[in-house]
Amino acid sequence: MYVAVLAVIAGQALLFGSVILLVYAGAVWLLFHGFVLLYEEPTLRRKFGPAYDVYRGNVRRWWPRIKPWRGSSSAP
Repeated sequence: MYVAVLAVIAGQALLFGSVILLVYAGAVWLLFHGFVLLYEEPTLRRKFGPAYDVYRGNVRRWWPRIKPWRGSSSAP
């Protein structure tokens, strides 16, 4: 959802030729990135433990994978 919001803002910046909107998209990205690093990831690490570390090792934070990650067969 974060990426979709950023895509909409950046798309509007390109559509309207607005540098201000492009700067705003950058600021929103910094806020989203900070939130993910400082709150979301530590919360998920506490909740799911080592399974989350395995997941993070196989799935990128912002860029999608070309091939899907299936996870281990022992995962619920």
